[in-house]
Amino acid sequence: MLSSKAEDYLEAILNLTEDKGYARIKDIAVALNRRPPSVTEMVKRLDEMGYVVYRKYEGITLTEKGKERAHVIKDRHDTLKDFLMMINVPENIADKDACTMEHELDATTIKNVRNFVDFVNTAPDSPQWLEHFKKFCKTGKHPCQ
Repeated sequence: MLSSKAEDYLEAILNLTEDKGYARIKDIAVALNRRPPSVTEMVKRLDEMGYVVYRKYEGITLTEKGKERAHVIKDRHDTLKDFLMMINVPENIADKDACTMEHELDATTIKNVRNFVDFVNTAPDSPQWLEHFKKFCKTGKHPCQ
């Protein structure tokens, strides 16, 4: 089982390789607000566990095992962030909170949150109750009263 810290590293490596085409120690350090020696230590551990391939001076790539795990983590993060933003949490806070929650919630919970987000986003019309909720968040009063 990976620690939440190790999962954060896999997610950061995935995001960097999707954005830049590669991930380096200093890029990961910036993304996670960590010191490069700490990043190197964790990347070496992830390499030993078979999640990444680390070649000094060449960068870091995810193995298939690493890609699979990183995509699961990223999907959990994106799902939770989408849900939090849907309930009127500002994006910067939703992103930070999703990062904390993604490691703690059961897969069934995440699945149902994703189903809820997808259900709301694919509704033919914007659900009226969602607009009512946004007004309630601003005023503290139910708009139907």
